[in-house]
Amino acid sequence: MPLHFSLEELAERRAITCRGLKARGLAGLLMFRQESMYYLTGYDTFGYVFFQCLYLGADGAMTLLTRSVDVRTAAYTSMLDDVRMWVDGPDAQPAVELRAILAEHGARGERLGVEWDAYGLTAANGHKLSAALEGFCELVDASDLVTRQRAVKRPTEIVYVRKAAELADAALAAALPLIRPHAWEGDILAALQATVLAADGDYSGNEFIIGSGPGQNLGRYVSGRRRLEADDTIAIEFAGVYRHYHSALMRTYRVGAPDARLGELYGVGLDALTACSSAIRPGATFGDVFAAYTGALRGAGFGGAANRLNACGYGLGTTFSPNWMDWPMVYRDNPAVIEEGMVIFLHMVVTEGERNVAPGETFLVTADGCERLGHMPLSLDATAC
Repeated sequence: MPLHFSLEELAERRAITCRGLKARGLAGLLMFRQESMYYLTGYDTFGYVFFQCLYLGADGAMTLLTRSVDVRTAAYTSMLDDVRMWVDGPDAQPAVELRAILAEHGARGERLGVEWDAYGLTAANGHKLSAALEGFCELVDASDLVTRQRAVKRPTEIVYVRKAAELADAALAAALPLIRPHAWEGDILAALQATVLAADGDYSGNEFIIGSGPGQNLGRYVSGRRRLEADDTIAIEFAGVYRHYHSALMRTYRVGAPDARLGELYGVGLDALTACSSAIRPGATFGDVFAAYTGALRGAGFGGAANRLNACGYGLGTTFSPNWMDWPMVYRDNPAVIEEGMVIFLHMVVTEGERNVAPGETFLVTADGCERLGHMPLSLDATAC
């Protein structure tokens, strides 16, 4: 059974969650975030694209309601022993079946937390959940409960984060020799992904991002590859992933003839990365880090919104599709407090017209600052790395 944490570790996490439920006056939590289920039980699936709910009572009791294939998946990947199946059909009403399960747990008339902010709970299923539980119990938004708990990594998790960072470095090292004039973007992507998978890594929460020429400043994966020109600029953003824990890297590379102005922009991006990483320390806020980003750009003469993004990073952890971004984000005046054990990805986008650079690294928050987890060079020239 691929349970990646000990039963004792998982039990301690659930105990912390249960204390949080009691502190909020909640009798239980309806989980729809796959990240929460994995974090607390080891349950690993993409079955959350259908109706699926894990109930955790403040007393520690648990029941998972899912579809047939994931009954087997739960048995294989988790410590859950009470797994119920709802059956696909034109008259299927899993939310009503969930109500019956909650009645078994004595939840009638109680206040229950719900992870409303979850990719695993569509608006349609959310309406069905509300209708099924109307008059049965009181539902309270508790989307942040496990998410905030997950933000501070435990020692056992940091082991996997470091492994993810090693895989990111190895993937970049494998891709660098391919970043040359006339290279095929697909070969570069293949080298990145193959390196991670071959080392027992995982697919990332979202697609690896690659773009050259007119697509190098999109910051998104789009379908369709192109061949680099003799003189070109390419951007890549990807993550090493191990046991679903992510460590991301972002790079801009110039191939062919140098571009002096692009080099100047890249230097501004590196200065901003230094400023932001220096702002990461326990007790500071995520808004403080964003202020360091905008301050560095302003000091270099790039004060306009057109020269930057409105966010320059976010938390990382164990996340599932559709993206690897986790709470909280680095944006203006974000009051979320930085804590030791958080993992933060910073991407320093600097834009001037069609020129765009974006050096990015992942950092682990330490007792008095932060540690850069990657060790690959930060250079605009792929041949120099």
